[in-house]
Amino acid sequence: MKNIILFLVTIWSISFLAGFAFGAEVTDHSKTIINQTPYTVEVCKDVNVSGDKTGDALKGAILGGILGNNLKGEENGGAIGAVIGGMLGHANSNATGGTQRQCTVETRYKEERTLVYSHSTVTFYHNGKKYTLRFSK
Repeated sequence: MKNIILFLVTIWSISFLAGFAFGAEVTDHSKTIINQTPYTVEVCKDVNVSGDKTGDALKGAILGGILGNNLKGEENGGAIGAVIGGMLGHANSNATGGTQRQCTVETRYKEERTLVYSHSTVTFYHNGKKYTLRFSK
């Protein structure tokens, strides 16, 4: 057993010194990658709402115009129906201004940085010129 260990140490020493004698150097390179894991959250916030009754008035005008056009013998029935429908839509609107709580579901990402092997390079000299080769293990 002692002879085997001595043999292995000798082989390692020779290969280590041979690398310096020839000027060869192997370097491992790494890179950082980001792993993203999605998750959802519900986000609620208070928003200001205008209380605009225009939408309800417009719906009433459209509906009143349609009904007014269907009246027999009434000239400009659609226009009269639109005006009356718009007024009723505005008057019966329940739109109010103020602050309103609104919630939405958002997708977010948990990020985990990991250092991984990228590639290796071997640098050596030949006839006084430096060479670097890229390779993967």
